[in-house]
Amino acid sequence: MQETGDASAAAMTELAELIATINADADHPRWKFAGEQDRASYREFTLHSLHHALQFWLEADPARPRFNRWFTPTKKLLGDNPDTVYHGTVIDPTRSYRLRGNIADAGYTSFTVELGTAGGHMSQRLGHTLNDDQFEVDAAGNYELVVSADDPGDGPNWLRLDPDAGSITTRHYFEWKRCAALDPSLHVPLSIVPIDDPGPPAVPDDDATAANIRRAITFLRSVTVDWGHNPLPPGAIPWVSAEPNVFTNPPAHDGNLGIGYAATDNVYRSARWLLEPDEALVIRGRFPRCRFANIVLFNNHMQTLPYDRRRVSLNRVQTTYEPDGSFRMVLAHHDPGVANWLDTRGLPHGTMFWRFLLPEEPIADLTTELVAFDDVGS
Repeated sequence: MQETGDASAAAMTELAELIATINADADHPRWKFAGEQDRASYREFTLHSLHHALQFWLEADPARPRFNRWFTPTKKLLGDNPDTVYHGTVIDPTRSYRLRGNIADAGYTSFTVELGTAGGHMSQRLGHTLNDDQFEVDAAGNYELVVSADDPGDGPNWLRLDPDAGSITTRHYFEWKRCAALDPSLHVPLSIVPIDDPGPPAVPDDDATAANIRRAITFLRSVTVDWGHNPLPPGAIPWVSAEPNVFTNPPAHDGNLGIGYAATDNVYRSARWLLEPDEALVIRGRFPRCRFANIVLFNNHMQTLPYDRRRVSLNRVQTTYEPDGSFRMVLAHHDPGVANWLDTRGLPHGTMFWRFLLPEEPIADLTTELVAFDDVGS
């Protein structure tokens, strides 16, 4: 802290220093960046993350929480999804809240508590989750939940808080022809208020402003310069393939409880693509009976590629099927002139990420074939 006692000025200096550190971090060997495009992508991701840090953490007040939109077409991080609207808020596990909302015709709605996130830290574990099969919704789609450490004892509409709970993420899935995240008129009603009114907040003094800035710094650091120094060994997460262009097909769902911002109701599959300019990857499979399913293309930083002008994801409604009900998707740098083209935007490498939400049957194996681009239509 500066000798003048100007704590907020010191915090601003720390933010500027962190941005300079991130800029240099683009050259760190742990990223295994292949060239300047990869490094530029990291810097762009940093600004998306700073956007979120300022929106979510700068004025975060667990005594008076409010929901913020996690992702938009211009703010992406930590595995966004074009078919989903996410909101998040900070909470204090010693307090109790009343959460109200409406299903808004979503195919699935859930609330997930994240642990260890107080002060802007990244979540490492999931706490309790409620989905719309587990709480009561009235005929108009309205619901009311109690969010607290202690069971209120008046039915299933209780979201439990563990002692180290720090935040809540909401998920609202829409399986539409047009990606739900692109619809500016889509509104998911949500509110959360403390049951015991804490009164109005104090005007932030210099120390409080410094604390606000440092929460944003903590989050930004956690997803940039602190990220990736202790990678999990290959095979540690069964559904993450260590081999490019090939999916693992594990027989069991591990629940995702050890992944900080995951959804416990989702079964995931993930693999890197690695394509030369004259290659394409053909993916075959069959959707299970489930609440929702899609594939999304991510860059190096778990950001979806631009979905406003390119087809970088496919849900079940958007997919064209083979006569036997299976699908054939084609990952390629250019339009191959066939159905179910997934556009890499010319990126030679990235991540293919599947979500299968509450599957009611085993998921059929996803098979792949690397082919010459000119042979895709044959």
